[in-house]
Amino acid sequence: MGPSQTVSRSNDVAQDVDRPLLTFRDDATGERVELTASELGDWAARAAALLRDDCGLGVGDRAAVLLPAHWQTAAVLLGAWSIGVAVSARSRATAGLPVLGQGADEPLDAVFVSWARLDDWLEDVPEGRHRFVLGLGHPRAEVPEGWRDWLAEVSRQDAAPPGYAAVHPSFAATPDGTSYYAWGEIARHIADSLGLRPGDRLLVDRPDYEEPVKWLLAPLVAGASVVVCTNLDPARRDALIAAEGITKAL
Repeated sequence: MGPSQTVSRSNDVAQDVDRPLLTFRDDATGERVELTASELGDWAARAAALLRDDCGLGVGDRAAVLLPAHWQTAAVLLGAWSIGVAVSARSRATAGLPVLGQGADEPLDAVFVSWARLDDWLEDVPEGRHRFVLGLGHPRAEVPEGWRDWLAEVSRQDAAPPGYAAVHPSFAATPDGTSYYAWGEIARHIADSLGLRPGDRLLVDRPDYEEPVKWLLAPLVAGASVVVCTNLDPARRDALIAAEGITKAL
């Protein structure tokens, strides 16, 4: 790579700092949250600090994330992975490529669940030493006994980046033992199958793409940004694609 190409690549990276990396929309409520890479990184760092400093978790510990595609879900996942916590992610959608591994049945070190899924899955929520509930834009006044409000707890944490040196690509990213490297390869396969390229902006509004390896990891490894939309009126889809600058739509 020559000097001019190096300068061009550096300028592209600098410009990308202020571009949206993850946008979340709920068209039923009008909620729209847009995060740059730096802003998402700050939330992920706070999520990591909550697990590391408050809960005492790190490499070798295990968490379940029972959350739909959402910007807060991205922060939870990226924060956990950044300190080496193995994450099992589950949703009601099971079609397509593999979900993040479930692993053993013994009690987990941390559990994250939305209010809606806590109501629906009350008898199916796994045991965990630390349990967090997320409003995902729909908070409630009272948190059930034994649970903590994730947004309230994480907002008090330091946004300083966690130490990444302890996490190695060979470590387990999921409780079933699948490594960070292996999940990266799966994400790359999905990105290639979708034809994602650097600079693409991916619209995700289908429940069967709710698994994080599809809506979060695949765009990230491809250098693409993502717009996660819930409750989208099909009649407004074309207008949304134009408004958000979408280049790939699922």
